[in-house]
Amino acid sequence: MKSSEPSAAQEGYKVKNMKTRAVRLYGANDVRLEEFELRPITSGELLIKIISDSVCMSTHKTILQGAKHLRVPENVAEHPVIVGHEFCAEVVEVGDKWKDKFAVGDKVVMPPVLSYMGVNTVGYSFEDIGGVSTYSIVYEHILDNDFLIKLNSDSYFNGSLIEPASCVIRGYKASFHLDENYNHVIGIKEGGKVAILAGCGPMGLVAIDIALHGNVKPSMVVVTDLDQSRLDRAEAIFSPEEAAKNGIKLVFANTSDKDELMEISGGKGFDDVFVYAPVPAVVELGDAILGFDGCLNFFAGPLDKNFSANFNFYNVHYAQHHVAGTSGSTPEDMRDIVDLIGQKRLDPSVMITHIGGIDAAIDTTVNLPKIPGGKKLIYTHIELPLTALADFEKLGETDERFKVLDKLVKENNGLWNKDAEKYLLENF
Repeated sequence: MKSSEPSAAQEGYKVKNMKTRAVRLYGANDVRLEEFELRPITSGELLIKIISDSVCMSTHKTILQGAKHLRVPENVAEHPVIVGHEFCAEVVEVGDKWKDKFAVGDKVVMPPVLSYMGVNTVGYSFEDIGGVSTYSIVYEHILDNDFLIKLNSDSYFNGSLIEPASCVIRGYKASFHLDENYNHVIGIKEGGKVAILAGCGPMGLVAIDIALHGNVKPSMVVVTDLDQSRLDRAEAIFSPEEAAKNGIKLVFANTSDKDELMEISGGKGFDDVFVYAPVPAVVELGDAILGFDGCLNFFAGPLDKNFSANFNFYNVHYAQHHVAGTSGSTPEDMRDIVDLIGQKRLDPSVMITHIGGIDAAIDTTVNLPKIPGGKKLIYTHIELPLTALADFEKLGETDERFKVLDKLVKENNGLWNKDAEKYLLENF
């Protein structure tokens, strides 16, 4: 059934009382889809209509931990928080303080982390704003600190993927090397060799895209994964032939063998190694294939606070090996991703393998590790079971709408796109 809701741009009226539907966290393994009334905004706030939110593994971990999570308030049982932080929204109402900066209909995104060490974080800490909601309030302190970013885009899904993509670019910025005077040089090595281990998940795909099309150009990018179907999909999206035209040797390898990877590197190891799975053996493989002055970036976030792996400190001393890691991103990182997308150098749609409505959000998030594929994108103003893009063809045999979606996706190399999104929002 076609949605009867007007867009935020059509609404354009002063909203006094607004009901929202949202997924709220009450405690460990206690999340509920509820409808409740939002308070009126103040003159220093905005009301936004959230259109899409991509599901993050961090939210899955938050649900498991509840109030034990660093970013979740201790009184969450009495003051439940709205989950979700990878959202794209439209402005519905603008407080008087911001009339000169924002207008009804503006597309907006924002970084979730609002304080040092990320204690106050959208999707973890607040009652009135979170990605898995139909409407949310943007607090004055968020706006005062310039955290809300306007997005010039013809789609919403790109906006929902800016935050996870910005976390990847933050990882690239955290890597470092030494110059001849032992000063730190930030970022991956220009003309160096990059290895992305366990790199065919959604975040790994963005890491490949940034390695190939970012601001620092390596000479080689090697991507490993032990799931051949994920490797095949990654290679279908990122062609080694196209990479070669840009002067980059791109290799996909189903291996966890140190000697094989060292041979691929030419025997000297890699300058930058990214670890995209919180598995000790993968960390140790990354350590073993580092070259002189190489940097291992531990990107994957473990649940276990005592997670550890062996690391060769002889090489830290004599071969100048380094280790780095990051969590989250900054507004600057998000703006960098917005620029790369605007220049059409980066296409975050490579992450998306499933779509669903707000009714699918809880089950998807709770069971996220068990669901194969890449990013799961939730459209908050529709109801739709979580559906793989690969299943559109079969579903199209009995539902004409999926037949259309399948055609639109196949015309775009199997990737989610603006035309498919537009059709979804108009027809579901």
